[in-house]
Amino acid sequence: MSVLKRIGRAPAVQQALGRVAGGYLRLVRATNRFTVEPADPDPWLDDLGPFIAGMWHGQHTMISFMRRPHDRIATIISRSADGNINTLALERMGVRVIRASGARGRAVRDVKAKGGAEGLRAMLRALKNGESVAFSADVPKVSRRCDAGILTLARFSGRPIVPVAVVTSRHLRLNSWDRACFGLPFGRGAMVFGTPIRVPRDAEPEVFEALRLRVEAEMNRVHDRAYTLVGRPDRVGHPA
Repeated sequence: MSVLKRIGRAPAVQQALGRVAGGYLRLVRATNRFTVEPADPDPWLDDLGPFIAGMWHGQHTMISFMRRPHDRIATIISRSADGNINTLALERMGVRVIRASGARGRAVRDVKAKGGAEGLRAMLRALKNGESVAFSADVPKVSRRCDAGILTLARFSGRPIVPVAVVTSRHLRLNSWDRACFGLPFGRGAMVFGTPIRVPRDAEPEVFEALRLRVEAEMNRVHDRAYTLVGRPDRVGHPA
């Protein structure tokens, strides 16, 4: 491990970076003029909750902007050292962070697999306790391809998946697998909530796969719609 990486993983340094990141997110949220679609979603969201907010992985920082003052939202971040700064920043935005592995790729028969079961149980408890859960839906290392994990969570919790996109007109996009995008201050923003999708507990494999494709399509739709609203169509595209 390089000297720079060792310094970056020191607890005091990560605490400081987490505070800076949280403050920066608040600045971005406060200085962008956000359009919300559908308009006046509060009654609809209150009736729907708690729900599973499905997002693409590259939006894992700005998704906290969707939180209203009275909302209780949890999300899951791995226990890796690299997740510590994200955890500290999101906690400063009022999001409760669960440190565990996600339920990646887990269909109903696989939920006891090592790693995924712990995260799945934690998210099920959060939903049962009235917290909405923000969940990155991508297949690991494959951008914008919906994984089975988010549908498994919906299946066992009985709660709907609501595809969500939060974007800003001014941003930096990283050249990473998840096409991570970081908002910049003093621009326009958009938050788009998609059509809720429920996964029956007794869904057969063909139905489960059809719902997975439906979630994927709706997440791409809200993502593209959000960029259209800020006047910056996303030219990255979707996987073939």
